[in-house]
Amino acid sequence: MLARLYHRLREFLEHRPSPSERTSGLKEPELGLEQKPRFPLQTAAQKRYRLSRRDLAAEHAPTPSLPKEADRLGRVIAIANQKGGVGKTTTTINLGAALAELGRKTLLIDLDPQSALSEGFGINSYALEETIYNALIDSDNTSLESVIHYEIRPNLDVVPSNIDLAAAEVELIAAIGREYILKEILEPVRKRYDYILIDCPPSLSLLTINALTASDSVLIPLQCEYLALRGMRTLIEVIERAQKKLNPGLKILGILGTMYNARTIHAREVMEEIRSVFGDKVFDVVIHSSIKFAEAPVVHKPILEYAGSHPGAVAYRTLAEVIVNGEEKSEY
Repeated sequence: MLARLYHRLREFLEHRPSPSERTSGLKEPELGLEQKPRFPLQTAAQKRYRLSRRDLAAEHAPTPSLPKEADRLGRVIAIANQKGGVGKTTTTINLGAALAELGRKTLLIDLDPQSALSEGFGINSYALEETIYNALIDSDNTSLESVIHYEIRPNLDVVPSNIDLAAAEVELIAAIGREYILKEILEPVRKRYDYILIDCPPSLSLLTINALTASDSVLIPLQCEYLALRGMRTLIEVIERAQKKLNPGLKILGILGTMYNARTIHAREVMEEIRSVFGDKVFDVVIHSSIKFAEAPVVHKPILEYAGSHPGAVAYRTLAEVIVNGEEKSEY
């Protein structure tokens, strides 16, 4: 249950050991953060990940087949964390591109008024007359279908946003059933897609609550720093409340370590603490820090296109395989 994770995290944060205690038992991992795989299919994915890191020219792994138990059209995943700068947009863009590369029809929804996802694909958000804002505020006259930018990439569509979305927070307050508006406008298009990824804003606002209400699961990018870990307590509590009052089927898909620097003790230490608190809910795939992630949006490309053989691109391809094959546990 989410409550158990929340209490474990609270106990951990309230009884944090001293720096000497935390570093005394820390062992240098032989292969970075790779641990003994928990699932057979993930073993193959991790093996390809290791080979690709040794040989950046290695060919991509074949597209995995989708198991019957994981074959759910229109699986909606919220990419959420109230802390800014943890890699939410980067994860949405590159995971979406990786899923599309695997042949899965994917829709990306930019639910952040900063519109970084839209800009990352070269969409001039300031010049748009209609965005996700119009579909949320005036759904009777503007459908979600009408604001979708189709075929941004093969199998990949985008719903853009712009600064107008910032006003939605105020305008939706008086709306009846305001927490369910995104879910309602998504229903007509869910059958068209295999995956719908929602890039949430860096806050626990009404927009984020709408995303949690509309989603099947939540993927949490977590920067490998202690202050980012502290913010998880509030996020888990909000997810638990959304599960109880708005969306009983909501699950945590997994926690993704981002901006990891294996050369620092602090980053290794934080990842060890994350694994000790959340266990199997932490993806074995870790996104390492790299300037390539900052360079790719400049040319309006995912890192999979900008530097296809880079370890960051390989990591997101591996993450996509893990998700498609249903290797993560979906129940607590």
